[in-house]
Amino acid sequence: MSNLTRWNPMDEMLTLRNAMDRLFDNAFVGPNQAWRPDAFGVAVDVIEDPEAFVVKASLPGIKPEDLEITYNNNVLTVKGEIKEETDVEKARYHLRERRYGSFTRSFSMPTPVNVDTIKADYEQGVLTLTLPKAEEAKPKRIPVHGAKMIEAKIASNKN
Repeated sequence: MSNLTRWNPMDEMLTLRNAMDRLFDNAFVGPNQAWRPDAFGVAVDVIEDPEAFVVKASLPGIKPEDLEITYNNNVLTVKGEIKEETDVEKARYHLRERRYGSFTRSFSMPTPVNVDTIKADYEQGVLTLTLPKAEEAKPKRIPVHGAKMIEAKIASNKN
C-alpha cells in the first residue's frame, strides 16, 4: 500500500528561498576568497582543566621567531607571518594551495590567568600555550560545619 502526501506550496517556496540564499551568499564571496593570503585562519583547540588553560594552534611552516604572543586584559593574542617563497618566482605553478601571509587570532579568557607563568612551546608545527589560572580563579572547596544539636525537653503544664 502506498502513502499519499499532500502537496504543500510552502515547501516549494522554502526550497526556492534556500536556493536564493545560497546564490547570494556565494555572489559576495569571490571564488578564491578562501585562499587569499591574508584570509586564512589558524586551527586552534582551547582546553580547560581546574589548574590551567591549554591552547594548541596548528602553525605548520612557521618559525618560532616569526610568532608574537601577547596577553593583555584577559585577551590572548597570537600573531605571526608565513613568508612566501621567493626562489620560485619565475616558475609556472600548476597548483598553489599553500598559504602565506600574516595572521592574528585573539581569545578572551573566561577567568584571570597568572601572566608571569604562561609557557609557550613550539614543536612539529604545533604551538602549545599553557596559561595557569590565577589563584582567585581556581575552584575552592568550602567546608560545611554542622551546628550543634541542642536537646530540649518541653515541660507540659497540666492544670
